[in-house]
Amino acid sequence: MTNHTGPDRHRILLVFLPFWTPYIPPQGITTLKSYLQNRGYYVRTADLSVEGNLKELYDEYFRLLRAYIPGNKKGNFFNVGHDVLLNHMMAHINRTDEEKYVRLVKTIVEKTYYTVLTEPRVRELNNVLTVLFERMETRLLELLEVERPTVFGSTAYSGTLASCLFAFRLAREKYPHVKTIIGGGSFADQLIPGTPNFDRFLESTEDYLDKIVIGEGRIIFDRWLRGELPEDRRVYTKDDIQGKTVDISTDVDVPDLCDMDLSKYIFMAATGSRSCPNECSFCNVKIYWGRHKVKNVEQTVREMINQYDKYGNQLFFMYDALLNTFISDFSKEIIRSEVPLYYVGYLKACKEACDVDNAMLWRQGGFYRARMGVESGSQRVLDIINKQITPQEIRDTVVNLAYAGIKTTTYWIVGHPGETEEDFQQTLDLIEELRNDIWEAECNPFNYYYTGQQSADEWSKRRFLLYPEDASDELIVQTWTLNIEPSREEVYRRMNRFVQHCEKLGIPNPYSIDELYKADERWKRLHPNAVPSIVDLKDMNLCVDESRTIKQFVMAKRSEPEEGDFIL
Repeated sequence: MTNHTGPDRHRILLVFLPFWTPYIPPQGITTLKSYLQNRGYYVRTADLSVEGNLKELYDEYFRLLRAYIPGNKKGNFFNVGHDVLLNHMMAHINRTDEEKYVRLVKTIVEKTYYTVLTEPRVRELNNVLTVLFERMETRLLELLEVERPTVFGSTAYSGTLASCLFAFRLAREKYPHVKTIIGGGSFADQLIPGTPNFDRFLESTEDYLDKIVIGEGRIIFDRWLRGELPEDRRVYTKDDIQGKTVDISTDVDVPDLCDMDLSKYIFMAATGSRSCPNECSFCNVKIYWGRHKVKNVEQTVREMINQYDKYGNQLFFMYDALLNTFISDFSKEIIRSEVPLYYVGYLKACKEACDVDNAMLWRQGGFYRARMGVESGSQRVLDIINKQITPQEIRDTVVNLAYAGIKTTTYWIVGHPGETEEDFQQTLDLIEELRNDIWEAECNPFNYYYTGQQSADEWSKRRFLLYPEDASDELIVQTWTLNIEPSREEVYRRMNRFVQHCEKLGIPNPYSIDELYKADERWKRLHPNAVPSIVDLKDMNLCVDESRTIKQFVMAKRSEPEEGDFIL
């Protein structure tokens, strides 16, 4: 194509920025690269989030922060700590008054860990971020100089948003002719159009951010590049493409990973569906993505095999909202393929998982770790959430998966509106009951967004700003919380109790490779059918192929004797 809006006019640089947990290569920019290259564009990608000299500053920030927080207030330290880091990074790049900036950082920490930092400690954290952004600037200028893009894009998630704004400002300052464009998950929660956060974002980025893409980024990006969208608009949505959506069964663009250092990631990535069939109160997935759609399982497995053949990694992260609707057919297809694939994915406790034969089928089909949003041990809270499961179904699902050797990561929401002390105690009791069948237990505090959650309208009259209103220019993305029981401070107290309870029971919540190894060794001791260690699957010199022979291990169903624990 040679017209003035064609691919020959563009050099595109797509960068994923710090920080995001590097489980998988960044799917947004690598899939977009594949899509655009197939249409004739020159595209390069980079993931700065995994680069060593930036990652070491992330580690240093959390090393300092961890040393400052009392042991009984750390809670789920890294998860809630990311909220601190995000807000601190945003305040850092937008600061104008040093005294106000220091006060704000102290407030951010206090509202998360309920402890007060001294000013010298705040300044130590500030110094880490100063070096971080200096190094980020050096790397970004190197990329911009080498690639000479006409278009510079990035993906905004909660952990990357501040870095995105920093990068776009830098690009506009040094290369004012380069068009800047952003999309990503932040526009499904923190920055939903019509909210105060989105309006402030539009205003504060007007001088350096040209285009904002919300939903169906591949189609919108391509049409904008071709000059088929109005250039005088900053925000493009599905309405600008007449509601057209990517057909996940036919519009197949396997991510182009040639720019990525795949040794930096634990998993390859795949997906077999889009959106979610459920409507939990706290979730925004179905609102953002619409009707739940499932791909043909043969196509999904074929895409995974292609990646395995090309890159050699057997272990996949399925980033579907839920696997439930297709996991049995998916497992059968992997078995039929005779290719040794293993996968991690989200699974809801359900009647199918209460049948041990299904759990064994999934294990034989490569199911490696079930990430289960069980949320609560209280039926009352599960009903409030609209989870449509029971504590007994949680029990049976966790026990059956563990018996099959599938690692079970259980996620729990602490402090959902309406949760009482009795409800919370039921959660602790259920965890204790299932302690040997839980590979990992992770709690997160209930988070409220201004809009977008299934129950947002119900909660809207009880919301208020967590941080001072006059901090909006520094934070841009403000945080709301609810004037409702349990209070935020009580939620964080319960979260600390949750973590201490799991530590007492010996249930891990691993983050480092060493912690993962120890968690896997515990799992092997507890379960004869245990999946291979993550260390074995990450060894590219090994081809692990044991899932289809799992029937050689103990296969009798567990039974519950009149007294004592379950016995194999």
